[in-house]
Amino acid sequence: MALMTTPPGHDVILFDGHCRLCSAGARKLERLLGSRGTQLRSFRDEGVLGAFPGVASERCEKAMQLIQADGRVVEGAEAIVRALGRKVWGKLLYLYYVPGLRQLVDALYGVVARYRFRIAGRECPDGACAVHFK
Repeated sequence: MALMTTPPGHDVILFDGHCRLCSAGARKLERLLGSRGTQLRSFRDEGVLGAFPGVASERCEKAMQLIQADGRVVEGAEAIVRALGRKVWGKLLYLYYVPGLRQLVDALYGVVARYRFRIAGRECPDGACAVHFK
């Protein structure tokens, strides 16, 4: 069963605002989405996760979360596909659902997400990155 949370009425993307790689990706995603009404928020900002019961920080640590307008939650590479898939050229991203390709993309996303602080560097405003190097 898919994860559900409080419907925000518009798409919300939760990303790790303490990760330079994630923040850069979120800015790029914001440019690609344009003024379509999708809100990007760092899950680390105060009160953000409280607005979405059931979306745990542990899930956000592992993957970007897309909370759709109706409250359905999609994560990781699929969240990117769903967010951009509404754009005309974004329909090409639905190749993600080709058997085998999805597993490959998900595995690659998982590796990048797991090692994102090493890939992007260790600078965090509050030292939270240190927990990822233990």
